[in-house]
Amino acid sequence: MKRTARAILLDDGPDGPELVMIKRTKPGRPPYWITPGGGMEPSDATVVDALHRELSEELGGKATDIVPAFVDTVSHTHHEDGTELHPHGVKVQHFFVCRLSSMDLSRRHGPEVDAPVGEYEVVRLPFTREGVTAVNVVPPSLRAYLAANIEGVTALLAEDLGPR
Repeated sequence: MKRTARAILLDDGPDGPELVMIKRTKPGRPPYWITPGGGMEPSDATVVDALHRELSEELGGKATDIVPAFVDTVSHTHHEDGTELHPHGVKVQHFFVCRLSSMDLSRRHGPEVDAPVGEYEVVRLPFTREGVTAVNVVPPSLRAYLAANIEGVTALLAEDLGPR
């Protein structure tokens, strides 16, 4: 089983909340939009530690108010290079709603920056039903979850939820 940590990363925009995403463009494929994040590494003590590391690598960023929001389990039988992992492998993706506290794209590092396959463009979408359905957000289960729960996701960051 592979575990990943991904950020439903919200920031205040001039016209309301914005969702910080990465537009992925790979050669020969149409673009798609993913949330910042990635797989746990042996150096990550927790899934949240993996989230912080990934935000630093992919965005030069930091987040606060990290709240578990959504878990997605998908088949994961092959490495990205096509070699087989395990015929019954799964990937459990932990999605956390959080607030962007800082981002400095000049501080990006890691494989996505050092040896990219295609382009990794940091973009902001309006955090509305229209905003999250106007583009190809993957996985499709996240796109459906966000479109159905804009108010609920926003409420996960409400101050009256108490300490996080």
